[in-house]
Amino acid sequence: MTTEAQFLNQVRSLARILGWFTYHPQLSKWSERGFPDITMVRGTRLVFAELKNEKGKTTVFQDDWLERLGQTGAEVYLWRPADLEAIAEILR
Repeated sequence: MTTEAQFLNQVRSLARILGWFTYHPQLSKWSERGFPDITMVRGTRLVFAELKNEKGKTTVFQDDWLERLGQTGAEVYLWRPADLEAIAEILR
């Protein structure tokens, strides 16, 4: 099974290959609780994604951030390793 750290590396690599700038806080303990794992920008597109392994559950704080960010018109996703092909399509 793919860990969340491995999955993050896969998503970051894919995004960079496709021309995205990516941001992931290295030490989340000093970040706002629940903020999405990765932020990506390319041109006029802004993407926030929470990354979970296949069985991982989001917290109330993560759900709140995803909902609020989605209300801004930014693209917001909850991605799992099984979504990798769909992720590649979204980021193309």
